[in-house]
Amino acid sequence: MRKTLSYSKQLAALQVAWAWEDWVYNLRRRVDTLSLPVQIDQQGWKRQTPAMAAKLTDHIWTIKELLMMVVPPGAVNN
Repeated sequence: MRKTLSYSKQLAALQVAWAWEDWVYNLRRRVDTLSLPVQIDQQGWKRQTPAMAAKLTDHIWTIKELLMMVVPPGAVNN
């Protein structure tokens, strides 16, 4: 976890922040080490997210999609 000047005063706020960071990293942020070559005869790379590499999604999510689909921690009973 990265050091920051801000902190959560409530456990629920911290859990939501963790969940948001996980979703953004896995569904939105492209990771260079996961890039795939476009074609053998062409130069270029298809950049992908960790979720795309794991075949959980086929596209990079928009912020709007994230805000509409993310389930807050504790909302789903395990």
